[in-house]
Amino acid sequence: MINYEYEPTKQTHSQEHYKQNKIEPIDIIEDYKLGFCLGNCIKYILRAEYKNSKKQDLEKAKWYIERELKNV
Repeated sequence: MINYEYEPTKQTHSQEHYKQNKIEPIDIIEDYKLGFCLGNCIKYILRAEYKNSKKQDLEKAKWYIERELKNV
């Protein structure tokens, strides 16, 4: 894992929807080298249950999948 000197702020890293599971989305995205579109898709799917608008997060994930499919 890359060790950056940057410390994530409470605003970006400590929000509850990123701390619900043992593995954070960023770790999955980096381990699988998913890239921007697929990485965002995973992020939105994994946090959908813990945000106020599940439908909105799933629609965002769908948008990123569709964009990725355009490049296949």
